Amino acid sequence: MNLPNLKNRRLHRRHAVQAALTGFTGLNLAAVGRLRAASTISRPDTAVILVWLRGGCSHLDTFDPKPEAPSEYRGPFLPIDTTVPGLQLTELLPQLARCAHRFSLLRSVAHDAGGHPAGSLRVLSGDPDRADKPRPKLPDWMSIANWQRHRPDRLIPGYVAVNPVDRYDSFVIAGSAYLGPAWEPFRITGDLSRADFHIPGMSHTDDRQATRLTERFRLRDELDRLPARSDGNGAMEAVHRFDNQALRLLTSPEARRAFDLTQEPDSVRDQYGRHAWGQQCLMARRLVEAGVDIVTTEFDGRLCGRVANWDDHAVNHHVFQALEYRAPFFDQAVSALINDLYERGLDRRVLVLVTGEFGRTPRISYVASSGAGVASGPKGTIQPGRDHWPRANTMLFAGGGIQTGQVIGATDQRGEDPVERRVTPQDVLATIYRHLGIDYEHTAVVNFSGRPVPILPDGRAITELSRSS
Repeated sequence: MNLPNLKNRRLHRRHAVQAALTGFTGLNLAAVGRLRAASTISRPDTAVILVWLRGGCSHLDTFDPKPEAPSEYRGPFLPIDTTVPGLQLTELLPQLARCAHRFSLLRSVAHDAGGHPAGSLRVLSGDPDRADKPRPKLPDWMSIANWQRHRPDRLIPGYVAVNPVDRYDSFVIAGSAYLGPAWEPFRITGDLSRADFHIPGMSHTDDRQATRLTERFRLRDELDRLPARSDGNGAMEAVHRFDNQALRLLTSPEARRAFDLTQEPDSVRDQYGRHAWGQQCLMARRLVEAGVDIVTTEFDGRLCGRVANWDDHAVNHHVFQALEYRAPFFDQAVSALINDLYERGLDRRVLVLVTGEFGRTPRISYVASSGAGVASGPKGTIQPGRDHWPRANTMLFAGGGIQTGQVIGATDQRGEDPVERRVTPQDVLATIYRHLGIDYEHTAVVNFSGRPVPILPDGRAITELSRSS
């Protein structure tokens, strides 16, 4: 059919996808969930690692220093030179400064969703709503990538969450929504730096036990064929996929080894850091090397300070003490991940993205602490903080075959707003999809109402982050 030449690009994209899916709405959701877009996955070997800074990192005190700003904005940390002429970070990040030629900074990401849940949904799924909501209404990009790139014969999950990106307090900030639970991640929880850490269910190597499990699954599959089964929400499909995934992990030595950090030399584990964030990044590298497409890992917990996240309001943390406390762990883990990917020749295949839901207020606030702890004075102590700031954020990109050693965009002299190359989270999502070979302009998912919804109603891949030749 001929589509109208619409000037509004968002409407044009939705119209095109809906036209392509005409007639699908009569199917049940489980059947629709198994449909793929007609587009070809052009780069099936690519992968993405997301390092998520829950709560939002201060861009001024890390990746976008403003040494000439007034004192009420700039913070105490001095800028330092990097391996890229003209690119400076703050003194908190010396190891990243030494590998700046291996990443690019996007300093002009902006949106208008100022709450943690809404900001997270904006970055992870492209949800345009400004209001916080208890759970996602759109599938996140990780679930969509898992769905689009599914291979039934793979021995290892396509999507693994290492210290999962999934919640902010009582709010769910990531999930498969109407795509269905079958596309949720394989989750790894706990402190990977502990000597006794293990992944439950992956230590059984008895061949007789594996054989019994195989026979049990075969019987289940036979029984499933007897009744006509309705699975409108995809729950049974999810159970089957997770069961089969567990069987493959249990019976495949190669898959089990991918999840076993003790296979790494002590020198490599030391390089990443013998702390939770370092070992999470090492696990991420092992998994993409073994064939996992999507790995997410969240930097939170005790390494963040008293309130266990990056939400550095003065009531929570002394923002500068908090950043100074967590920076060595962050700097070591992320720089080790970037360097390791390049040294192992994984830099073209694997794209690394480091971000949170937004930046922090350029103007420093002073409020009484709500309690004593790491990076926070006793209750009632007046201390500095930075609040939510979706109007400007810096994201780090490495690998993925992109042009590295560059800064894209710029904020004003106080770090308040982009003044060059303003981009949106939807543009970032388009960039991720492009790396994974997913046609974000023509791919849709049918929602619970039976309507096809584009996976990305708006957004264009960031050309400056194109794969280098």
